[in-house]
Amino acid sequence: MTLAAVGRTHDEPEAQLFEQYWKRASLTGRRLGFMGFDAPIVEISRRTNPAERVREEAEKLLRRLPADAHRMVLDERGRSLSSDEFAKQLSALRDRGVKDVAFVIGGPDGLSSDFRASAQQCLALGVQTWPHLLVRAMLAEQIYRALTILSGHPYHRA
Repeated sequence: MTLAAVGRTHDEPEAQLFEQYWKRASLTGRRLGFMGFDAPIVEISRRTNPAERVREEAEKLLRRLPADAHRMVLDERGRSLSSDEFAKQLSALRDRGVKDVAFVIGGPDGLSSDFRASAQQCLALGVQTWPHLLVRAMLAEQIYRALTILSGHPYHRA
């Protein structure tokens, strides 16, 4: 499982929160057959033209993703899933033998339309716009929550 994002992290509380949930997801996921948790970050492009920025960032992201990964991009225009639906989707991908699942969060200008179109899924964490560091933490928490649902752990009490 890969969670790739455009941006930078330092010692912000959101980055620490991400690390906490990503570590939990990794430990829980391995017991369920989800191996190898990676979280690459690519730098924000310094190009002045927004179209060139998102194109360059897409190229950097593609180099950091597993080649045949099932890509899920985060975008406010995507489909919102309940935690249970998200868990079922991860389980179905695993059970179909999908080797790699990659979640992708774009930079300040989002993801290029070509990159979004090439993804197998487009997910939304609601219709609001969220800071990218917070999206990383929220997505890591939802991945962890989905894995606890699949394992029968009481973390998710719906």
